[in-house]
Amino acid sequence: MSKVLIVVDALKDWAPYYPSDQVVTFEDYLALNTPSSQRVRVINLCSDYSYLGQGYYCSLLAEARGHNVVPPSKVLNDVNTPLLYQLNVQDLFASLDRLYKNKEVPDSLQFKTYFGQAREPFMQELARVLFERFPCPVLSITLRHVDKHWLIEDLQLVNHNSLNEEEETAFSEALDAFSRNVWRLRKNRKKYRHDLAILVNPEEKMPPSDEAAIKLFVKAGKNLGINVELIHPDQIMRLAEYDGLFIRETTGIEHHTYRFAKRAEALGMVVIDDPTSILRCTNKIYLADLFNVKKVPAPKTLILNKNNPAQLEMAAAELGLPIVVKIPDGSFSRGMAKVNSLDELTEKTAPLFEESSLLLAQEFLYTDFDWRIGVLNNKALYACRYYMVKNHWQIYRHGKKAESRAQSGGFDTLPTFEVPRVVLEAALKATRLIGDGFYGVDVKESQGKAYVIEVNDNPSIDHGVEDKYLGNELYSLIMQEFLRRLEM
Repeated sequence: MSKVLIVVDALKDWAPYYPSDQVVTFEDYLALNTPSSQRVRVINLCSDYSYLGQGYYCSLLAEARGHNVVPPSKVLNDVNTPLLYQLNVQDLFASLDRLYKNKEVPDSLQFKTYFGQAREPFMQELARVLFERFPCPVLSITLRHVDKHWLIEDLQLVNHNSLNEEEETAFSEALDAFSRNVWRLRKNRKKYRHDLAILVNPEEKMPPSDEAAIKLFVKAGKNLGINVELIHPDQIMRLAEYDGLFIRETTGIEHHTYRFAKRAEALGMVVIDDPTSILRCTNKIYLADLFNVKKVPAPKTLILNKNNPAQLEMAAAELGLPIVVKIPDGSFSRGMAKVNSLDELTEKTAPLFEESSLLLAQEFLYTDFDWRIGVLNNKALYACRYYMVKNHWQIYRHGKKAESRAQSGGFDTLPTFEVPRVVLEAALKATRLIGDGFYGVDVKESQGKAYVIEVNDNPSIDHGVEDKYLGNELYSLIMQEFLRRLEM
């Protein structure tokens, strides 16, 4: 369980806010001895962040002690050097462009952020992006729009003691949202040995776990002495409060889920799915090549290059028709097409090549259902048969409009001992090549043989589907693996 410390110059600096025994002076922090095994988070509110000032030393010493500190010393250096803070801020300017899309762009813009939040609701996205780039308690920023380009004219760290009453309220509310450990009563925390964050996105239309399943994960964790809390995509800077992260949002490389995983790994947290698993599983090109080299049973597969149109005819001849073509990072049956002729292959690959320079062409194996084997730490946990949508070749059929609801086929959930041995062996052989995380392996069974279609990180766990056989035990088994890793 992580410990939170708020470091100030003097205790009187904290007078406007609720008392907390987690508030310590810089002098007390200097004398502090914490066990090397304990995770400590430091919120540095010293007044002088300048080079070799007390605030600078607070961040520097926190890093030397292995404590996670806001603001880090690198950011203090960047903020004090205009040439440095102008670098790597394209996300910030992209947010500004979205903010003023189809609107009149002001010549300049000035505002304050408090732990990644702004008092003005329309500035929230901008404040969040700014905090991810420059994680500081209070920042003042001045932006200027010149020749159709944004520039950071001024960036200043603000002493929280200089805030007016209205700003103090915004500061305290933002601190509460940023680090709830500061206000949580100690008596409510004693029974929990670890803190686990579950990343969910309320806006996601097809999340890997529905709300009922998420509640069962929370309950299972708490039964094992793990305090489980939900965090959202705009709360990446809260990760240091926790000992572990469980991602329950569809993952992607150019996506905040990958940034969450990378950040959690850098903090030394237990994280499922880990960045390596996300990187390997989200790209079907990688999986196809891996399966080919390591002799994992899989359908015949070719890689198509956008710059080599002649490969289309070769694929049709070598794989036979029909063929399934896929973009490398599609999910939930998106970015896939079945083609029945060479003309159709040319037609269907054109829009897919606009998304990716390489595509996957795979022989078509029709089955009434796909096996999904849930694997955790290289052990099979559950098994489902997902049936194809009626009069369709996939288990999902998406409507033509983006907002339309996807159709899905039926399912059966079975104990793993009822799964054909060849299916289990193929699934486990595939996951051992990826890692020891949590995977969902899609396998087709045809004429007594198993063919691995893909390995998914972040597999679906919906209440009443994947847990149909094991019930609450499935959630407990997954939380037990978190506990095992946390104890290690």
